[in-house]
Amino acid sequence: MKKNRIFAGCLCLITALCLPACSKEIPQENPIIETQENNPEIEPASDQEINPEPGSDPTKEIFWLSDYDLNPLPGQQRDPALAIFEDQYHGKITWLWCDPTKRTETLTTLIQGGDAVDMVSFQTEDFPSGIREDLFQPLDTYLNLTDSIWDSVRKPMEDYAYHGAHYVIPYTTKHNLLLIYDRNICTENALADPYELYQSGEWTWDAFLDMMQEFTAGDSKRFGITGNVGRGILQSTGIQIAGNAGQLGNHIEDPEIANAENLLQEIADANLYDPAFYNSATENILFYAMEDWALDQSNAMHPDADYMAVPFPKASGAESYYLTGNYESKLLVKNSPKGEAVAAYLYCERLAHTDPAYLNQAKERSLTGQTSAAGQVLSYRTEEQYNAILDYQTNLECIIDPAYGMGSTIYGDGDYTYQTKGVMNRLEESILKDGKSWEEMLTDCNPLLDTALENY
Repeated sequence: MKKNRIFAGCLCLITALCLPACSKEIPQENPIIETQENNPEIEPASDQEINPEPGSDPTKEIFWLSDYDLNPLPGQQRDPALAIFEDQYHGKITWLWCDPTKRTETLTTLIQGGDAVDMVSFQTEDFPSGIREDLFQPLDTYLNLTDSIWDSVRKPMEDYAYHGAHYVIPYTTKHNLLLIYDRNICTENALADPYELYQSGEWTWDAFLDMMQEFTAGDSKRFGITGNVGRGILQSTGIQIAGNAGQLGNHIEDPEIANAENLLQEIADANLYDPAFYNSATENILFYAMEDWALDQSNAMHPDADYMAVPFPKASGAESYYLTGNYESKLLVKNSPKGEAVAAYLYCERLAHTDPAYLNQAKERSLTGQTSAAGQVLSYRTEEQYNAILDYQTNLECIIDPAYGMGSTIYGDGDYTYQTKGVMNRLEESILKDGKSWEEMLTDCNPLLDTALENY
């Protein structure tokens, strides 16, 4: 039947591309995946027909440690990656619940006790700290990382390499930090549209600063920006403070970092930053720096607005824009015998995030949005917004900085004072919130970063 053929040969494909430890030969050619794109007769995957008994082979059952289940609740559709994994690979996911605030401790206890645990979701603290603590295994033995399906994530894959081994295999970006704004406000104040400036390559730090100054001129109740400003500006330089091209190192003294901190100082001096927390964009603030979920939520909360989102601007004179966010991946737990199954699941995730049929389904879900049981619209994304963000995710490099995974001395809030904040927290916010200067922070933070790097 058609639905059973959507990924005909997928099991053969996974066998070819997820290399078992005992395999001695790597196939020279990859099998063809049947999708809607190359076979119009094939219909998207559906829960109507499921191959019998997923997980009947115990070597294909993955014990998944998390605070959430990858399996759907009764009446819900399966995630595309899970559908492929069950229907074509005949795998099974068994959920092991854990408190998200104690995930590392729980994982360590399970590993030391020899309990069954195979896969966890990649989190910031896992690279490089969790890898150094020997909580995970590399996937090089199990995946053919030269296959073209990984081409668009090859750069971050290498950035995540640790001593030449690949523990983190990213399959998509998530939590992209963007600048959300209302085009109506731009029109009312005779300001340029940042999205149009981005499209023409003119969305720069100077243009960004000029717009905020013009918007707030003569009105003390207006601000230029709120939200997570510091990280976006720092990463708009493209500099990884604790690493470069997969090699750990201290780059805090890079001139571009100093330039970014000076821009934050200009924003602070002009009183353009509002430190209050908002759960959506607001009319008296020009830019709302928040992850892309906030765009969907703002659309629902303010339906008369004309919201758009752009990446953080590039330094004036710079060639490239960069994206701030994280990559999504799953990790193979130390001592797990299910390397081949975890590799197969990762491949299914990548397939679900690259095949046109599944991408179209994801787009439809995003445009439809979410509603409450009472019918209230909670969030949605317009087609223009969806296409723009997909373009950013596809074409811009998402910056990976190992500093965020090097422990609380480098990244952590402590009790929210300057003294207890981690290095990255200080660099992101202490000019805006603590009244510190770049010179003072550099003096305080440079030796802390050097000391932390000695452990890796």
